[in-house]
Amino acid sequence: MIIDCHGHYTTAPPALAAWRDQQIAALDGSATAPLRADLRISDDELRETIEPNQLKLMDERGIDLTIFSPRASFMAHHVGGFETSAEWAAICNELCHRVSALYPDRFAPAAMLPQSPGVDPATCLPELTRCVEEYGAVALNLNPDPSGGHWTAPPLTDRSWYPVYEKMVEYDIPAMVHVSTSVNPAFHTTGAHYLNADTTAFMQLVQGDLFTDFPTLRLVIPHGGGAVPYHWGRFRGLAMALGKPELEEHVLGNVFFDTCVYHQPGSDLLFDVIPARNILFASEMIGAVRSVDPRTGHHFDDTRRYAEASRLSETDWAAIREHNARTVYPRLDALLKGQGR
Repeated sequence: MIIDCHGHYTTAPPALAAWRDQQIAALDGSATAPLRADLRISDDELRETIEPNQLKLMDERGIDLTIFSPRASFMAHHVGGFETSAEWAAICNELCHRVSALYPDRFAPAAMLPQSPGVDPATCLPELTRCVEEYGAVALNLNPDPSGGHWTAPPLTDRSWYPVYEKMVEYDIPAMVHVSTSVNPAFHTTGAHYLNADTTAFMQLVQGDLFTDFPTLRLVIPHGGGAVPYHWGRFRGLAMALGKPELEEHVLGNVFFDTCVYHQPGSDLLFDVIPARNILFASEMIGAVRSVDPRTGHHFDDTRRYAEASRLSETDWAAIREHNARTVYPRLDALLKGQGR
């Protein structure tokens, strides 16, 4: 089977964005903030946004299941304070849970956290717990920069993040390290901020010793790892200069990369540089790059084509498309086994 470990609810009904607009408008006290109950979206509306979009493309591309989380750029943790993020995360997580419940053999939920700049990450634990225990979330998205491009948070190796890691270890769930929208005009959200963050997060992990404290913690770096595979030699050299072990020993027992790279040479580089056991199939569909490449006649984000056209052995391709995900996401593996898959 093919498991896509990186999908967002980018096609949510317009009522969701309207609710968010009302919430933001109320932040200055000039309006009344909406209640969660004010958002009314029927199951039919959810189906109307999923079946002609994500589900249609999954069927066309032979993707069996997608790990489904709230729209990354909409997380916007920089907006308002913790209470703002808590309400927004609760609503977005509930919608992903409902989609997964409507199509239990096609989607598995992943949670966003109610992060907020300058707020203790431990405040995210109640929502994390709720999503795992009530919604069956198999993963979560962790934003290393809740400020939206100004990088005011400490590195991922800082002990302030440890309560989140401790809960992840307790539940045996991984996190995808995924930023949200950029409010820094120097960084385009999906063209620069996302890839900057992937690269920055990896370097933070190289500099630190996080996995000495959390040997079973698992983090997924999306978008093919940003610049990491292309500059693998630089990272190896920096690790040596910092007195760290080889990257295979230092981080690759705990860090994984997805295949959201949207051209053949880039995908080939990822497969050549990163061990197959550290790569997870993903497309981030429907995401930032939705158009058809006029050079190939296929969608840029149809990443299965790149994998199947690469030099991967059948054994490595089977690991990337299914087996690695079952290992990295044990709750997903249990879910699939419960479905007889």
